[in-house]
Amino acid sequence: MKVLGIESSCDETAAAVVEDGRAILSNVVATQIPFHKTFSGVVPEIASRKHAEWILPVVTQALREANLELKDIDAVAATNRPGLMGSLLVGLTFGKTLAWSLGRPFIAVNHMLGHLYAAHLHEDIAYPYIGLLVSGGHSMICKVSDFDDIEVLGTTIDDAAGEAFDKVAKFYGFGYPGGVIIDRLAKQGNPHAAHFPVPSLHKGDHRYDVSYSGLKTAVINQLDQFWDPAFEKTPENIAAAFQETAVRILVSRLLRAAADTGLTTVVAGGGVAANSRLRALLADHSELHCIFPPLKLCTDNGAMIAGVGYRFLARGDKSGWDTTASARVPAFKRGLARGRESPRLN
Repeated sequence: MKVLGIESSCDETAAAVVEDGRAILSNVVATQIPFHKTFSGVVPEIASRKHAEWILPVVTQALREANLELKDIDAVAATNRPGLMGSLLVGLTFGKTLAWSLGRPFIAVNHMLGHLYAAHLHEDIAYPYIGLLVSGGHSMICKVSDFDDIEVLGTTIDDAAGEAFDKVAKFYGFGYPGGVIIDRLAKQGNPHAAHFPVPSLHKGDHRYDVSYSGLKTAVINQLDQFWDPAFEKTPENIAAAFQETAVRILVSRLLRAAADTGLTTVVAGGGVAANSRLRALLADHSELHCIFPPLKLCTDNGAMIAGVGYRFLARGDKSGWDTTASARVPAFKRGLARGRESPRLN
């Protein structure tokens, strides 16, 4: 079964064709970074307009690279939540219209499920495992029992990791996108140049939660208080010290969840999963089998959406033509055993 996946939840217009949920026949991503760089962040109005302009050419290129015509597509999947509402509606409306015109099934996909599935496109992974979902607006540690059966163990109580990277980069004028640039700068800096505080979330419901507002405040407004005077305040040192603390916050909670659940496989997903320091720290823990998607599958892409869409369809689920978009996913809350998510409920 060949599924066309469409992703437009934020600032990438993406389309891909995936066969039988695993084989990537094409994966096209048109990035809007040059259009948002001036603002050091995504401007929703610009994003939605660019999606509307690019969606047809991107889908056409995805079909061309897969050596397929529209009639060869067995189903269409598109992201419908969470994300920027205007951006979501472009891809969702295009996907539904295309599926309807072809007489093919349509499947609406939760963007979060896509990021957790991305590594499955690269290798066969057995369930259950601990999922680490770290993207621009989300930081979650989950127990993943199936592609759509997720129990959120911990999440952020304020800023997500990706947001903290972007805000620190914007304040210091490092450039955009912040996460990529901080990772690059940090490789030339010293992670011990500053000793930033870490959140004290140890007990009860917050045992696996993370927090980044305190770290962000310390780096931006209280740098002198935590800086080691033996080091020069260079962009490289600031980036390295901040990144080290940010990543260790994630890893400490992840290790706690793995120890408590007894699960030794960790699967990461989302843009921050591309961070080289995060990958290196987890690689040091030989007791865990840590799986990361290839870098091109960490950021938003259509292949992960097509993969999840196939899994739904293989189970006999599809979405109605009245399916709409949602900027948020209220069901993804700390401590909530999800059970199976069905696209029929979208």
